[in-house]
Amino acid sequence: MPSFKIETPSLSHLSHEDYINVYEPAEDSFLLLDALEDDLELLQQRRPVLCLEVGSGSGVVTTAIARTLGAEVFCLAIDINQAACSATNCTAKENGVKVDVINGDLVTPLRGVCAVDLLVFNPPYVPTPHCEVITSLEEPLTRAWAGGERGREVMDRLFPLLPEVLAPQGLFYMVAIENNDVPQIREVLSALGFQSHVVKQRRVRGEHLVVLRCQKHSDSLE
Repeated sequence: MPSFKIETPSLSHLSHEDYINVYEPAEDSFLLLDALEDDLELLQQRRPVLCLEVGSGSGVVTTAIARTLGAEVFCLAIDINQAACSATNCTAKENGVKVDVINGDLVTPLRGVCAVDLLVFNPPYVPTPHCEVITSLEEPLTRAWAGGERGREVMDRLFPLLPEVLAPQGLFYMVAIENNDVPQIREVLSALGFQSHVVKQRRVRGEHLVVLRCQKHSDSLE
């Protein structure tokens, strides 16, 4: 029988000092894992070959994916924060899986490949003044949550790149909050050729978190 459970990887190797510069897994991380677990039968049926997490932070999500989908899946993580890249590497190794990690900005290293079968992104989504996004260039932890105007400045940079990286039947999962204007995000994605659905949501300490699942209009999940 196939397994439709995703186990949270061990993070015991990371300390308080690590989380000074690396985003510590929180409710948004676990909501994303829950959404992936709900869709695990679908993901396993699609037999992904290349999985990519943008902004891997501690590595908890990409390591969970690698452990669940198995060695036949090539897992790649990209983070602009070098400390997060190191943490992701350590988390993968401590949990006995292989994840290739790139220190880079969004999906820039993979533009034009059109081969990513599963793309996950827990972006900086907190609405902040634009100046905090600029300041975050020197403050790695701030960079993990400061989203600028409407919390959209980072995710809006990724959306136009999706057609260049996703495979024809690729799936894209992204965390957002109500303040990001989720209906308008869906309009943007539709204009780029993607259909999207809210597949998981949860209210946590005044925030309405959601997970969007997106795929190309030509792709049917039936």
